Amino acid sequence: MTQKSTDLFLRRRQRVRRKLHHAGNGRPRLSVFRSSKHIYAQVIDDAAGRTLVAASSLDTALKANLRTGADITAAGAVGKLIAERAKSAGVAQVVFDRGGYLFHGRVKALADAAREGGLDF
Repeated sequence: MTQKSTDLFLRRRQRVRRKLHHAGNGRPRLSVFRSSKHIYAQVIDDAAGRTLVAASSLDTALKANLRTGADITAAGAVGKLIAERAKSAGVAQVVFDRGGYLFHGRVKALADAAREGGLDF
């Protein structure tokens, strides 16, 4: 990434997070990070400053069944896994933090799978 595109991405991420902070009403945040090879998700309690649950395409339970960690299938599997882990940790409502990424493709697949898994956002 060039410096200009990096700056634009960071500004977009901060803008999204600022809106979530105002609209979240103390709910935990489901944060998504995608790289070129994998996708990661974690539920964060911003009030306490700690991660409640996390899942990624690198988890041993998922990695054996996935062809690659960088496609929509992997994102859906991570979404189902994060929803399952969040429900077992007692988290039912979250606010979705897409970061600076567009709500499209892998990010959308993860969100849809998490909703199907029982998370409310």
